[in-house]
Amino acid sequence: MIQHYILLCVLTSLQSYAVTIGPVADLVIANAQISPDGFIKSAVLAGGTLPGPIITGQKGDTFKINVTNHLNDETMLTSTSIHWHGLFQRHSNQMDGAAFVTQCPISPGHSFLYEFNAGEQVGTYWYHSHYGVQYCDGLRGALIIYDPQDPYRFLYDIDDESTVITLMDWYHVPSPQVQRQVVPDSVLINGVGSYPGVQDTPYAIINVQPYKRYRFRLLNMACKPNYVFSIDDHKLIIIEADGQYVEPLIVDSIQIYAAQRYSFILETNRPVDNYWVHAVPNLGISSMAILRYAGSPDADPEIRLTPKPVALQETDLHPLYLPLPMLLQEDGATIKLNIVLAQNETNFNFLVNGVQYTSPTIPVLLQLLNGDVSTSEMAPNGSIYFLPRNRVIEISWIPDLAPARPHPFHLHGHKFAVIRSAGSSRYNYINPVLRDTVNTGFIGDYVTIRFITDNPGPWLLHCHIDWHLYSGMALVFAEASQDVAASQPLSDSSKQLCPIYYSLPQQNFSLPPSN
Repeated sequence: MIQHYILLCVLTSLQSYAVTIGPVADLVIANAQISPDGFIKSAVLAGGTLPGPIITGQKGDTFKINVTNHLNDETMLTSTSIHWHGLFQRHSNQMDGAAFVTQCPISPGHSFLYEFNAGEQVGTYWYHSHYGVQYCDGLRGALIIYDPQDPYRFLYDIDDESTVITLMDWYHVPSPQVQRQVVPDSVLINGVGSYPGVQDTPYAIINVQPYKRYRFRLLNMACKPNYVFSIDDHKLIIIEADGQYVEPLIVDSIQIYAAQRYSFILETNRPVDNYWVHAVPNLGISSMAILRYAGSPDADPEIRLTPKPVALQETDLHPLYLPLPMLLQEDGATIKLNIVLAQNETNFNFLVNGVQYTSPTIPVLLQLLNGDVSTSEMAPNGSIYFLPRNRVIEISWIPDLAPARPHPFHLHGHKFAVIRSAGSSRYNYINPVLRDTVNTGFIGDYVTIRFITDNPGPWLLHCHIDWHLYSGMALVFAEASQDVAASQPLSDSSKQLCPIYYSLPQQNFSLPPSN
């Protein structure tokens, strides 16, 4: 009981004072026993915390994150890789971190320096393991790129580590043992949660000063659920979606799907008191935190219901800056792809256009750089789509045959325009929201996006429910494959990853049970 209490207090203390590092930093990946919801378990942690330290930088910075692997708990993966979610990695595809797409995993006892320049990108991003389902064991954290020329800077007073809000699911068994249809044991808000049967677990506290304007950055780091997020008696003014500025939109709640991010401005103009912060998942038990005004008592809030609350609709989001006109011409798509999602009736794994994605032995990037490999010999066979450079690609999802909807899809290396959103039959060729992760909806939906092939390299397109990705719901775009070598010479350290990885005595990962 004493150990339980100490672990809980340490974790709560860590979340009260978020650690920030970067843009140049060391990041150690190691196992530790933690108790974020009152249940003690082994986890995979970045920098020793859950979530990991917030990596920060300014627009135009070069990030140099030296990742060292100290993992040794063989109930989970002991190799690792880090994906920098939402960053385009122009001329640095080898730093994208997608295991067996752009690199082999980092083996235990070894390090790898991720070095990349984010260019003009600013906003709210995150990092997570992209090897198996490892990030479900804890390896995930926020990455914020601040904008000295933020067009909305006059609308808020405070934007720092205290205004980052992370949501995630948590499981009480190691990720390789998690069954794909399992309900998460708890929801963690800023790394703190609770589950039935455990008494006196603390709430995450978000401290604010009265009569200030805060830019909060909301991230869904879940492996599975989406959440409806709200703060009692407060309006949320959305100004960013997935690293892209949007026209200000006032709502009472935000439904946020796995891997999505939003910035919203909150004005602390209510009476000095405590207010509930809600994260209601589409499956599992809800979680709450406390928005605490300075001067209010150390007490639980009262319930305050908002009459006729206004929920976020994706079709109401519009970019502050429009994309290139070629992206929005109604008949301007060079290539149109239908993505049919289904499930294999034999093993219950997922299919994309009739093919289950499986990781190749040699990363796709290395295959592309090997001039002796023809396109027909590329692996995984049937899951690689070759795209020409500087074309408008239109993708539409047909999710009707795949269970466990809705599926949030993320495209590496790009932002895209959401021409048609889930729940809508309308196409928007005027001012569609730009983002990198989209909800593909339910039966009858036909979500459509467009992007421009201006970034040579292999880029993964996949469901961000991590169990679905690992069981086949993905494909790779080999974009401007003839330009990849000239775009980014492979570094010596990248070349060394595979020989080291394949020298290990065994790879300790198996597919989660399919039932």
